[in-house]
Amino acid sequence: MRIIGGEKKGVRLQPPRNLPVRPTTDMAKEALFNILANRFDFENIKVLDLFSGTGSISLEFASRGVSNILSVDKDYGCIKYLKETAKALQFSSIQVQRADVLKFVKQHTGQYDLIFADPPYDLPQLREIPKMIFQKEFLTPQGLLIIEHPTQIRLDNYGQFTEQRKYGNSTFSFFQQ
Repeated sequence: MRIIGGEKKGVRLQPPRNLPVRPTTDMAKEALFNILANRFDFENIKVLDLFSGTGSISLEFASRGVSNILSVDKDYGCIKYLKETAKALQFSSIQVQRADVLKFVKQHTGQYDLIFADPPYDLPQLREIPKMIFQKEFLTPQGLLIIEHPTQIRLDNYGQFTEQRKYGNSTFSFFQQ
């Protein structure tokens, strides 16, 4: 696992092996950020990374110049690793919050230009995440929600669904207002 682009391009990330994560592959992450680079000026967006795990996505955004990133995960080991890594890489743009993401979404207020969610593939509420995000009006008017999920689960039945990209067993589903 590594940072694909930006200021810290090529930095290898070495999270502890005992973390309960399934990191986004470098290939899928590179494809995702190629798409996003054509849609956003990274220096002027606010990002929410839900189920952040090791923080690979948050670190990638920080490397590319995003100055306001909130990363949320409930696992203490993941939070500790992300905080330590962000500090070591001098990424002050990443704020890390330890919380159950589903409870966080119900209680949090704020708006973001981009929300990335990579829930556990076996999360029973996975299909409800788009609805929860749109009910809380977390996205700015031009904002984008991306959910990484298993390819066999379909999320294209939401009115806000715009497209999906498949990378092996993982799919990115995109949603907009």
